[in-house]
Amino acid sequence: MKAAGPAAIEPRLARRLSRGSVQVEARLDLHGMRQHQAQQALFDFLLFSQKRGRRLVLVITGKGRSGKEDEAGFMPARDAGILRRALPRWLALPRFADLVISCSPAHRRDGGEGAYYMRIRKPRG
Repeated sequence: MKAAGPAAIEPRLARRLSRGSVQVEARLDLHGMRQHQAQQALFDFLLFSQKRGRRLVLVITGKGRSGKEDEAGFMPARDAGILRRALPRWLALPRFADLVISCSPAHRRDGGEGAYYMRIRKPRG
């Protein structure tokens, strides 16, 4: 059986985020990283955030390319949005289970489809 990963951000918190009445406590931008670098950076960031007592963070994956031709005009970008697509798989891994309670796409102002709000779990013990 495959792990489902964290739940979606609660509707009340999502409304408050969309209105701007709640601010994220930290941000991580994964742009330009390879998958293995980005996954480790995400884990380190979430662990550090948890130790600092942060409860709500923003992770920016980027939207990826639109799938149009690359800069040279030859081939479509096959890896368009690879970090954005990989994020749910990473969050379903056991090592992330003790770190993230919930996760949802960010409001347009915070990056929309290319960013995610994450609620951090309080440390155990």
